[in-house]
Amino acid sequence: MFDIFCYIVPPKYKEAVFRVAPADAHVRRQYNVVKGLTDLEQRFRIMDRYEGLVQVLSIADPAIHTFAPPKEAVEIARLANDEMAELVEKFPDRFIGAIATLPLNDMDATVSEAERAIMELGFRGVSMYTDVNGVSIDAPQFMPLYETMTRFNLPILLQPWRSASVPDYPAETRSNYRISLIFGWPYETSAAMTHLVFSGVLDKYPDLKIVTHHCGGMVPYFAGRIAGAYAQAEKVHGEHFVRQLKKPVLDYFRMFYADTAVAGNTAALMCGYDFFGPDHILFGSDMPFDYQLGDRNTRETIRAIERMAISESDKRRILEENARRVLRLPA
Repeated sequence: MFDIFCYIVPPKYKEAVFRVAPADAHVRRQYNVVKGLTDLEQRFRIMDRYEGLVQVLSIADPAIHTFAPPKEAVEIARLANDEMAELVEKFPDRFIGAIATLPLNDMDATVSEAERAIMELGFRGVSMYTDVNGVSIDAPQFMPLYETMTRFNLPILLQPWRSASVPDYPAETRSNYRISLIFGWPYETSAAMTHLVFSGVLDKYPDLKIVTHHCGGMVPYFAGRIAGAYAQAEKVHGEHFVRQLKKPVLDYFRMFYADTAVAGNTAALMCGYDFFGPDHILFGSDMPFDYQLGDRNTRETIRAIERMAISESDKRRILEENARRVLRLPA
């Protein structure tokens, strides 16, 4: 089982972040409270409960660009990637690869760091967020990264982010009741996917591999609404941007990949499976972001996949074979 969406905070990276992040930053609370991010012994004890479980490491949110200016972001990203590379080298039976974290507020440095991480450190993809300090990821400045990842034939893991400081209603000053996390993050994923579709990024880079978190956000569940709404937009309201697409709108959304991080919801996985197909779903647990240091998400995600009404061969694809192919992992 190859868990491709799980998180870690190496010690030197944590120290560097704490030197830059404000005293009241979300990052400080998260890194101190979620012990599964920093405690390798605890992580290994949990992994030992699931035969054959290995991980592909990513740095936990928040994104570096949200708390560090460009110069510091570049240095911190390099440090994070170096530490993850050391972990993969030290524990090859635990960690079969890593996903590069990037200083996305400096695109020249982002491309350079992506190239270094892949060519020198052997990383299997890069992490990107659904926006970069408020800029949509279909903006021209991000095209060099898409070109780079297409050239390497390796994926971008798309991480959602929506701060609780963004209110849900105009009369509010912030988001309440964890709405920004529970509902806002899947929305941000869906919005980013839609921007990439209609801006022509997927036509320009048809071989670009993007793995979406939380099983494609809202897209699989609202597939019928997506198709109907855009048909209506063109035929009834005369919004001609739909005509710019070279194929049906849902065909573009099916170009994305999706993980299984839906907290053990088999019905949600079946919805994603029916939409994306068996070759575009990859096992990802969201470890360790639960109240059991990652064990609940790992356990319930595996159980949810096992309960899916699909063939055993398709379950093997989801649990291991798709990750091996998409991340070009050695056999």
